[in-house]
This record gives sequence, C-alpha cells and structure tokens, in this order.
Amino acid sequence: MALGKKYITRCISTKAVISSSTSEEILNTFLNLIKLNKDSYDIKISNFGTFYNHQTKNRIGRNPKTKKEYLIKSHKKTLFRASSYIKKYIN
Repeated sequence: MALGKKYITRCISTKAVISSSTSEEILNTFLNLIKLNKDSYDIKISNFGTFYNHQTKNRIGRNPKTKKEYLIKSHKKTLFRASSYIKKYIN
C-alpha cells in the first residue's frame, strides 16, 4: 500500500480535527520547505529521520538491447535515512 498525499491529508484532518484544505496546505508547506532547503544542508527531524544529499560517482551504463556502453555522469541525489525510533516502530 502506497501512502499518497490525499491519504496523508485525510489522516491529518481527521486526527487534528481540521479541514481537509488546511491539512493539504500544511503538507504542501512541509514538502516545499524540504525542497527549498535540501541543497543547502541536511534536514534533520527528531525521532523521524534525516534528508541528506549524496553525490553519485561516474559509472558505465549499458543498453541491454544493443549492448552499447555509455558514461553516466555523477549527480546529486536527495536521500532519506530513518531514525532508530522509526526503524523500531516499523519493525
């Protein structure tokens, strides 16, 4: 089961007893805050996890159909590392 934005906003609105539009605005503000600050520094949320940047290395890719090789350049990825609290809660 995937958790979509609509499901998350419904859960926020029922738990916090607020309107659906307000909970959607809260979620969008939170996600935009992460998007805007992810390149500047790591974003740590206590008892939840950390969003951090990772630089990949150059590597060789291969087209499986033609077997032609090409270079995949390095690029930045934003990754998420769950806290030990979340890992214990999920498992």
